[in-house]
Amino acid sequence: QDAFVAFHADKGLVNKYLKPLQIGELAPDQPSIEPTKNETLVKDFRELRATVERMGLLEPNQLFFFLLLAHILLLDAAAWLVLFYFGTSLLPFVFSLLLLTISQVQASWLQHDLGHLSVFRKTKWNHLLHKFVMCHLIGASAKWWTLLHSQHHAKPNCFHKDPDIDMHPFLFTLGKKFSVELGIKKKKYMPYNHQHKYFFITLPPLLFPTYFHCHTFYIAYTKKYWADLAWMLTFYIRFFYTYGSLLETKINSLISLHRMLESSWFVWVSQMNHIPMDIDYDKNLDWMSTQLQATCNVEQSLFNDWFTGHLNFQIEHHLFPSMPRHNYWKVAPLVKSLCAKHGLEYQCKPLLTAFADIVYSLKSSGELWHDAYLHK
Repeated sequence: QDAFVAFHADKGLVNKYLKPLQIGELAPDQPSIEPTKNETLVKDFRELRATVERMGLLEPNQLFFFLLLAHILLLDAAAWLVLFYFGTSLLPFVFSLLLLTISQVQASWLQHDLGHLSVFRKTKWNHLLHKFVMCHLIGASAKWWTLLHSQHHAKPNCFHKDPDIDMHPFLFTLGKKFSVELGIKKKKYMPYNHQHKYFFITLPPLLFPTYFHCHTFYIAYTKKYWADLAWMLTFYIRFFYTYGSLLETKINSLISLHRMLESSWFVWVSQMNHIPMDIDYDKNLDWMSTQLQATCNVEQSLFNDWFTGHLNFQIEHHLFPSMPRHNYWKVAPLVKSLCAKHGLEYQCKPLLTAFADIVYSLKSSGELWHDAYLHK
């Protein structure tokens, strides 16, 4: 299946585990494609996948990723050096805070690459550096991230299957269909008709400092990810040792503020590609249709590529999750051409428009809920 191929870089290794699971063959008169899937599109996408492999677009440029890691470590060191040389007054504190936030966000984009096994050819090296970046540099569990993010990629924007939309209905009502359903059932966990307003003071600044911070430790502990917990501990030891002697009581302000800024940056970038898109139950569509309905792109520029960690190419990333991000722009014209052939919408918008669409879609969903809720 296309999802299986997309997620597994080392096919030889995983095939060893598949052999005991084979229980038979399809009868000659049975279709190999389910009726909900577009057989022609499946065939064309697999040809595109073969073309991508022949072009070497799944091969990483390790110098590119080395330079990414180097600039993250330099920013991290610079954040401390600013306080060390210039003191802890307001201006150096703010400048250090900004450097630390940039370093952390860029580290989160790099751990995303490592988690998708797109930095090294060998899986074990991706896993090892993933633990260093995610656990030691950021302070979260690598296995926790992989557990949640793999589910998101398998069924993006599919209710009850994509953990990224679990905020429906307890914090927000998402999607036209679910908003109307919620209103008809007279369910109200929050004042959804105002959700486009309270979004600014809830999800962006608070996702990391509250939910993610607690959830990563909870999952790591309950699932006994002891190696991750040990790596995560080194982040807090390093952070409080290096900054504690300089900031003393101000250290709590530094870590809280940088988590809030990091969270805001992450939420706006990660949600601009998904919240405005179709949100529904799983319709068991083919791989390409599933990904195209739930993702959109943001225009390319050097700044957009850096600012979003190349997640402005969200369509290409979802179709080829193990592709190194520096190759997204190369495959984009091929993907766009295949979309045009099959009448699939390939959305690409300016960065600020993508941000505004988050708010607009929340406002629209809230109004639909409100109208259905008041309807007798």
